Amino acid sequence: MKLLLRYLLSNAEKDALLTEQAALIERMAARIAELEASVGKPKKTSSNSHIPPSKDGPGRENRKPQPPRKQRPSRPGVSRPLTETPDKTERRMADICLHCGKTTPEAGQRCRHRYDHIDLPPIRPVVTRVELFGGRCGCGKRYRAEAPAGMEPGTPFGPGIRSLLLYLHHSHPVGFERLSRMLQELFGLAISEGAIANAFRRSQAGLDQARAAIKAKLLTARIIASDETTTRVDGVTQWQWVFISDQAVLHEIAPRRAKSVAETVLNGHRPEIWVSDRYAGQQDLARVHQVCLAHVLRDVQYAIDSGDTVVAPKIRDHLRWAIRVGKRRSDLKNSTLAAYAAKAERRLDALVGHPTAHPAGRLLQRQIKAWRAKFFVFLTDRGVPPTNNVSEREIRPSVVFRKVTNGFRSDWGAQIHAGYRSVTGTARLKGQTAFAAVRALVDGQFAIA
Repeated sequence: MKLLLRYLLSNAEKDALLTEQAALIERMAARIAELEASVGKPKKTSSNSHIPPSKDGPGRENRKPQPPRKQRPSRPGVSRPLTETPDKTERRMADICLHCGKTTPEAGQRCRHRYDHIDLPPIRPVVTRVELFGGRCGCGKRYRAEAPAGMEPGTPFGPGIRSLLLYLHHSHPVGFERLSRMLQELFGLAISEGAIANAFRRSQAGLDQARAAIKAKLLTARIIASDETTTRVDGVTQWQWVFISDQAVLHEIAPRRAKSVAETVLNGHRPEIWVSDRYAGQQDLARVHQVCLAHVLRDVQYAIDSGDTVVAPKIRDHLRWAIRVGKRRSDLKNSTLAAYAAKAERRLDALVGHPTAHPAGRLLQRQIKAWRAKFFVFLTDRGVPPTNNVSEREIRPSVVFRKVTNGFRSDWGAQIHAGYRSVTGTARLKGQTAFAAVRALVDGQFAIA
């Protein structure tokens, strides 16, 4: 049958069929070559690449067996310390002796045991009915009393409720439906999802104002660290950036991951030192750049897993040594730290130039050469960290928020989250809790020194 069909085809149809088969064979050959090249390569995981731990694979059965842990030495038992200012003290006197049954007088008894019993009272919202009196003046105009400060007409929900809504939704990713049910069941407060959204929108002006002040403070910094991650806005993938100095934390949510986002934030400012990973969009933003050595160590580990036993293990040990030196910079003299920095540079130069036959080792050497001048800035400046963990820790709560809530349904919701994370992150640098910071913001008292 196939033979008959072949003779029924025209010459043009035969040529088209042959062209299609040739293209298919070419694609299959390319795929076969790709699979042959990947044979023997280790799987990329969070320990040897930039893949997050959530994509390492299902279950614990795929993990490498860990050596048995050393047994910890026993520690003395401790108990919860007593509250210095208890709200109430309950004193109980013994009535009888439990051993002989005799009545015991109160005189001569002393405290044998003291402990705290802690509980929460029923929490209910405080409802204040506001009645504004007035009348008609002799001039013919109506008049009415002014509303109490903080209780103006409009939303019935006060700053305490609005602060709690922001805190629970953005710090502990509680969705609108669960948040409404939680307030009803815990506090007896009936509030709809629409009312929650309206409460958030009313806070947007204050958050924007606070974020502008935080940005102005950030642009005075000498050292800035940054990182970025994906987020979802109205079903579309966008990017959440974080910029951190020693006094300010700024979050930005933008449609792009391009370098222009950071340049727009900096607005012409050029800090002295920039700390980030090796993503191209975060390069050439400052005079000096410190790359994250934790990211470099994962690439080194991949070269080791690929089979390089000559160069990669030595580079790993050298970078770990440099990080250990960085952790004790505060105890080192300037001359000692300078000697360590020179040693780190010389040793890395030797390792990059060391001959190796393994392709993974040669690839690692080429990667290090490309970033050679950005490894040990932290050994010449005590204020520079060797890794970008501060940015990753700051952006991790937003990653959890994205995974729990699947992102934002509107652009204004994304901007509110960026403002909230900026305010709470900056407040944490000053030792202030997230709830205290958002309450100060709602009360109009948030200030950045």
